[in-house]
Amino acid sequence: MSEQTEKTEESLFRAPPLAEQERMLEALLFASAEPVSLSEMEARMPHGSDPAEALVLLRKRYEGRGVHVAKVGDAYAFRTAADLGFLMAREQVEQRKLSRAAIETLAIVAYHQPVTRAEIEEIRGVSVSRGTVDQLIELEWIKFGRRRMTPGRPVTYVVTPEFLDHFGLENARDLPGLKELRDAGLLESRPPDAEGEDTSEPQRDADTDDMFDDDPDAALDEDDIFEDE
Repeated sequence: MSEQTEKTEESLFRAPPLAEQERMLEALLFASAEPVSLSEMEARMPHGSDPAEALVLLRKRYEGRGVHVAKVGDAYAFRTAADLGFLMAREQVEQRKLSRAAIETLAIVAYHQPVTRAEIEEIRGVSVSRGTVDQLIELEWIKFGRRRMTPGRPVTYVVTPEFLDHFGLENARDLPGLKELRDAGLLESRPPDAEGEDTSEPQRDADTDDMFDDDPDAALDEDDIFEDE
């Protein structure tokens, strides 16, 4: 192979300048409806590109701007600056209240993941209906994790990137403490009854519908979904 041919082949695989890679990455994040991982960036960008290095430059460029490049789990996305959220108030979707059982179950999964149904019930002190778990799965806030290598091989639950994105978290370690949860109304601070804590399920609000009911027949058991072949 001649020297000229080698130079030609080398030029075909030469990576674009870093500034151009930054522009490409900016376009990818802007056009994507979902957070984009580094592996996805590398697959889409020209051969030889270094999306990690381009991402450092891009994040620095957007520091202090109206939008910034946020890390969501193992992926990245453009997000509105936190102090400008009030500008989007008219475009916010009205939030529907979760049942107390769903909130407690979600909190247990977030703080103890990966966690099994039995472990959730042990922490809550009451049984967890399939409807509560299925509701959180339908909202894409929790998902099935790996089965435990214990008798019965119970399935575990973990939070999703959608959960982290919704609450503006980079990872589960950024979850708020007990004080913040109480201030947000997600934990009750009332003392237990004389005969022990009140573990009864609260009545549903009048404005909630069947989607937020804990119907034990609302979905299949996860063991049916993950039935071993």
